[in-house]
Formats: sequence, structure tokens, C-alpha cells
Amino acid sequence: MSEDRAASLTPTVREQKERLENDLLSPFASKASESRGRIREEEECDVRTVYERDMGRILYSLPFRRLRHKTQVFFDPQNDHVCTRMEHVLYVSYLAEAIGRALGLNTDLIRAIALGHDLGHAPFGHAGEAALDRLIRSLGNNQGFSHERHGLRVVDILSEHKGRYGLNLTFEVRDGIASHCGERYDEFVLEPLAAKKEEDLIPGSLRHDPPATLEGCVVRITDRIAYVGRDIEDATRSGLLSFDDVPFELRNILGHNNSQIVDVLVKDVIASSLGQNAIIMSREKGEALKELIGLNYERIYTAPQVMRYEAQVGNMLEGLFEYYLPLARGAAVDRSAPALAFADYRARHPEPEAAPERIVTDYIAGMTDPFAGRMFRTIFGI
Repeated sequence: MSEDRAASLTPTVREQKERLENDLLSPFASKASESRGRIREEEECDVRTVYERDMGRILYSLPFRRLRHKTQVFFDPQNDHVCTRMEHVLYVSYLAEAIGRALGLNTDLIRAIALGHDLGHAPFGHAGEAALDRLIRSLGNNQGFSHERHGLRVVDILSEHKGRYGLNLTFEVRDGIASHCGERYDEFVLEPLAAKKEEDLIPGSLRHDPPATLEGCVVRITDRIAYVGRDIEDATRSGLLSFDDVPFELRNILGHNNSQIVDVLVKDVIASSLGQNAIIMSREKGEALKELIGLNYERIYTAPQVMRYEAQVGNMLEGLFEYYLPLARGAAVDRSAPALAFADYRARHPEPEAAPERIVTDYIAGMTDPFAGRMFRTIFGI
């Protein structure tokens, strides 16, 4: 037998991994060998599965790198004890993988979705998202801005990979990013919407439907588990809410600190979902989590101190938007650093024919908290 013939009969490392997945994973799991593929076809890697490759592309992307300077709830990334967006996605990845591994799911796919699920977040958390949404709608764009929709845009269009725009991720990872919405607090049973098609990921079609895979469902439900107790830890340092303020009946069900809450909810999801083609949280734990998130909204997310700062964020992003929009429409560029930086971005934008407000939104949404603050002070400082 020739060496070429022998080599062709020897399975690659990737093929061996795929065979192990087919043999060992749950029948409900997403197998790498059965992926719906990428928008642009690529030659397979001899070592990594498609989901492992997606994970690497996300990890090495600039939008992922910027997450360490985007905060979750409290807007001070210079405070080493405040949870950053990067920490959050790592928490989600860790917990979702623990659940997925116990259920026999594809942890490579889970990790890729988890690491990429918040790439579309604007600076200053949900306050920045709300400000951009308001600004875009004021210009007549009824779709507004959402970090889930923008996250898909980040990986499909705005991120660079090997000298071209777009990470060209698999359908399953892209769907998980676009469908990860953790704001549905009454959602205790998540069944994958396996019939989803590529056209369902088009921005105008995106709704808050469940992900197409069970792995995406794990990330979506874990998103809530990861942030609810961690936000209380940050709030304790700010004097807004502590675990001692949580009603005893809730602490009795969920636990008395973040570690206990995470432990209780992760074990509950595993026990409730074993052998099911769904990710399930028991009614008791789900209702308790919903009530705890409601308490967080009342005492943290809508606290007067936070709302006052959100007004400041709104003013900052509105000022940046109004400054950059004329430049995007072709106004003369002065020699100031903010104008030159934006002119360079506009020249390199992957969609030269995009509407000016689209280019400005992409630019601002990609900013970190400190960079947005510096630009605002440079432009409007007196």
C-alpha cells in the first residue's frame, strides 16, 4: 500500500474527536461532524473540530479583548473588584460547561457560544445599550439597537480574521450568540428550536426565540445564574444591597451568598434536565430566581445612584453620536484626534455603503468604557 493511500485511511485527530463525540455525547447533543457549517466554506482542520476553531476565533478577536474594559452593571472598570464583561462571559462559560458536561452535551460548542455571547455589548452595559437604542430610533430606525443583534453583526461583519472581515463562525455558534437573551426571567423550560434556518438569523427577523441547539439553551439559562449573585456582591461594595437584605425565604431556597446560589441553581438545572431534550429549571428554583432578579432591579439596577449615572451615560453617548454623525455624512474632518480616529475607522469599515448612523453605531458600540469617556472629555472638554 502506498504511503499516500495509507495516510488517507488514517483518521485525523479531528476525525477521532468527532467519532468520540458520536459515541459518547447525548443523543440530544450537537455533534461537530453534523454542524450546519459556515457562511463561507473552509477546508477542515486536521486537529480542531469546527466548534474548537470558533472558540479560538472569538478568543483572539479584538471585540473579545475589549470586554475586559466594559463593565457589567457598575461603571468603573478601574476598580479591580467590579465585575467586567469579560469576567461575566468567563463565569457563564465555566458554569454552562459544568451543566453541559453533566448532561453529555458538546462543551466546545457551549464554550464558543458563552465566550461570544456578549461581544455585541456597547460601553457602559445596558445603560449604553439603551442610549444607542434611543438614538437610533430617533432617526427612524425601528429595529433600534440590541446587544444580541449587534453581537451577530460583530462576528459576521465587523471582526477581522486572517486579513478579511467576518469570523465566519458556524451556524450553531452564531445562533447561540444571537439567541442568548437572558432577560426572560419567567423562562424555566427551554426547548431548542431546531427548525431554525439561516434566514431566521437576519437582523430584521431576530426575536427572542430559543436557540437552535441544546447547548445554546444552556448558555441562555446560565447567563442569569452567572450574574444575579455576582451583581449583589458588587452592590454590597456600593452600599445598595447585601445578601442579608435578601428575604429569608429566598435565601432559604437559593442560598446565602453567590457561591451557594450558583451551586443550588446549577445542580437544579442538571437534575431537572437529565435525559430531556430541554434545559429545565424547577418551578421552585425558577420562581425564586425570578424574585431575586426582581429585587436586584428594585435595589440595584433602578437605584437612584445608578439611574443618575445612567443619565450621565446617556448624555455622553448622545454627545458622541451627535459629534460623529456629521463626519460620517461627509463633513470636513478637522485635525483633532477624535475626528482623525473616526475618519480612519470609516475608511476601513467593511460596508462602505452603510448608512452614516450605522457606521457611527458600530464605532460607538465597539468602544470600551474608558475610551468612550476619554473621547467625550477630549471633544467636549472646556
